[in-house]
Amino acid sequence: MAEEEKKTEAPEAAPKAADPAPAEAAPATEAAPAADNKPQERKGRGGNNRGGGRDNRGGGRGRGRGRGGRDNDGGEELVEKLVHINRVSKTVKGGKRFGFAALVVVGDGKGRAGFGKGKAREVPEAITKATAAAKKAMVRVPLREGRTLHHDGTGRFGAGNVTVRSAPPGTGIIAGGPMRAVFESLGVSDVVTKSNGTANPYNMIRATFAALKDQSSPKAVSQRRGKKVADLLGRSGAPAAEVAADAAAATE
Repeated sequence: MAEEEKKTEAPEAAPKAADPAPAEAAPATEAAPAADNKPQERKGRGGNNRGGGRDNRGGGRGRGRGRGGRDNDGGEELVEKLVHINRVSKTVKGGKRFGFAALVVVGDGKGRAGFGKGKAREVPEAITKATAAAKKAMVRVPLREGRTLHHDGTGRFGAGNVTVRSAPPGTGIIAGGPMRAVFESLGVSDVVTKSNGTANPYNMIRATFAALKDQSSPKAVSQRRGKKVADLLGRSGAPAAEVAADAAAATE
């Protein structure tokens, strides 16, 4: 009889132990909405949106400044000619390090030109440095009728020996390699040149600029000597009408 009473009491104890379980599950279901509301409140605050707005505004200002710099450079209307790029290497413990040297000629096409060189680890940076150096070293060369030189000249630098000559209309630029880049950027359309002694582009360009710096216009000579332009041009034996026209055209 004792065993039967234990068996009968066991089923009655099971429901009593199971009764607290539903009571404990109820708070869990009530706490779930509260956990879901917290992320919604964070989204409603808009912290991420404000951060994105700041990034967009900052990026817009940066892009505007970049465009303005490019517009200013383009407003100068300069002619840039890349003449030569030289690559050099240095052997180090880990391998080889390469560097580049660029030679650039810059001119406005109206009688001003200059050259510069730049060295860097990358080609674009070397070209940028050379262009900046060329803009700082620009010189003015007097041109006859805005198309050719006033007189013949020679220039020398190192082993380079350059001869430049004025030419009639329609001749074109008879020059090769680096010298052609100089006259194209300078704005000369008719000229005859000859280079002897070297093919080094650096020496050729330096010799060319040495010849251009010796150029002088009739107006500059007349001011230096205290005479009129017509008196200087009249010694060539040309007709008076032609001399008067040349004197009027000699504005530099």
